[in-house]
Amino acid sequence: MSALIEIKDLSKIYQMGTERVEALKSVSLDIKKNEFVALMGPSGSGKSTLMNLLGCLDTPTRGDYSLNENDVSKMTDSDLAEVRNKEIGFVFQTFNLLPRLTALDNVALPLVYSGDSKKMRNEKAERALEMVGLGDRLYHKPNELSGGQRQRVAIARALVNNPSIILADEPTGNLDTKTSIEIMSIFEEIHEMGNTVILVTHEPDIAQHAHRIIRLRDGLVESDEMNNNVIDSLDENHRYNTN
Repeated sequence: MSALIEIKDLSKIYQMGTERVEALKSVSLDIKKNEFVALMGPSGSGKSTLMNLLGCLDTPTRGDYSLNENDVSKMTDSDLAEVRNKEIGFVFQTFNLLPRLTALDNVALPLVYSGDSKKMRNEKAERALEMVGLGDRLYHKPNELSGGQRQRVAIARALVNNPSIILADEPTGNLDTKTSIEIMSIFEEIHEMGNTVILVTHEPDIAQHAHRIIRLRDGLVESDEMNNNVIDSLDENHRYNTN
C-alpha cells in the first residue's frame, strides 16, 4: 500500500531581512493511511514549519511532497486551497472559532464552498457536533462554552468535511490536564474511525497517545519510533477481545 503522505528531501528556507534561516533541512518520511503520529521537538526544531507544509499552508523551498499520490509541491495556490478544504481538517491551540457564530454555524463554515444546501450543511455540522459529545450545545456561542467545549467544536469543524487527515497543532496547549485527557480520547476515537491523525506537541504525555513519535531538532528528524507503550496495550486488548 502506498503512503498517504510521502515527503522527500523537504526543505524550507526563510529570508528574514539579510538573514537566511533554514527551518527545515532535507526531511524525508512517509505516513500511511490511518496512522496516529506525534511530531515533537523544542521551539525552533522545525515541527511547526513541517506542519504548515503538510497542511498545505506553505510551500517548500525544495523537495517533493505527495499527498494521496498527488504532487503537492508543484501545486498552485488555488489547488492548495482545494486540497486544504477537501483533504485536511485543522485543529489549532487557540480554537480559531468565530465569536459571533453558534457552534453549529462555526462547524458548518468549511462546507460553504461545498455546493451543499444550508439544510445539508447544518445536518452534517450537527452530526459532527454529536460525534464529539456536543449535540446539546448546537446554538451556544464560543463565549458560552468552556475551553474544552470550544476545542470540541474546533474538532467537529475539522471533521465535518470527512478529510483524509486531521492535523492538530498543540490542541491541548490551552487546556487543563483533565480536559486535555478528554480531548485526547476524542482524537483516539477519530483515529479508530479510520482517520489519519497528525499531532504537533511539545508535551511528552500528550505525544504518548500517538502510535508513532517523530522528533525533530534543528530542522532535521532526530528520531522516528513506534510508541511501544500504545502498541503493546492495543495488542493486549485485541488478544483479550478475541479470547
